[in-house]
Amino acid sequence: MLARAESPAVPLAAVAIAGAELLLDPSGAVLWPDEGLMLVADLHLEKGSAFARRGQMLPPYDTLDTLRRLAAVVDLHRPRMVIALGDSLHDRWAGERMASPLRDEVRAIQSGRTFIWIAGNHDPLPNDLGGEAAAEVAIGPLVLRHAPVEGPAPGEICGHLHPAARVALRGRGVRRRCFVTDGRRMVLPAFGAYAGGLSVRHPAVARLFAPHGFTAHLLGAGRTYEMPAHACLGD
Repeated sequence: MLARAESPAVPLAAVAIAGAELLLDPSGAVLWPDEGLMLVADLHLEKGSAFARRGQMLPPYDTLDTLRRLAAVVDLHRPRMVIALGDSLHDRWAGERMASPLRDEVRAIQSGRTFIWIAGNHDPLPNDLGGEAAAEVAIGPLVLRHAPVEGPAPGEICGHLHPAARVALRGRGVRRRCFVTDGRRMVLPAFGAYAGGLSVRHPAVARLFAPHGFTAHLLGAGRTYEMPAHACLGD
């Protein structure tokens, strides 16, 4: 069971995936209270330093920001297990570029709980950042992996696609990272500070779900906002 340090101002949205009752945190994390489990996807640690190597100078604080936000949501919900669903490192050299204080941040998050890194398409499995490593993990009715598989996949929870939705509010378009689900599978938003977002209308996302058969849960300040497929606009 999860133990919350404090009660949220707005209750977390609840969704059922293949019979598992999950909660959606506005940080982009998924909680499975019955298992004491937290899921995050696509941290893309050290993306800023990867761009700097190619001459595109971004503020080099993305890793610290991502880890501090992850630490905050871990401190809030106190899961017994955290699983990062791949692309946790932006590239295979990210671990070498990560400064010692940032490695300490990672280990502080892992302290007192099981932490599992799932392999992504950007990163090898981390072997020097603590925790455990796996290609994918199956728990009860859920299969936790990085990228979605083709065809029906009941119970699949994944990342990789960085879903985002654009909706019209008060006459203007608003675009936010989002969870997207049809009750059978779910794709998580990217958690990383510099990770982008792919429209839920893009074929790579839309083909996973029946037409107009998905719901997007947009990330907001302190809560998520549920939107039906027909309310999600193309980019």
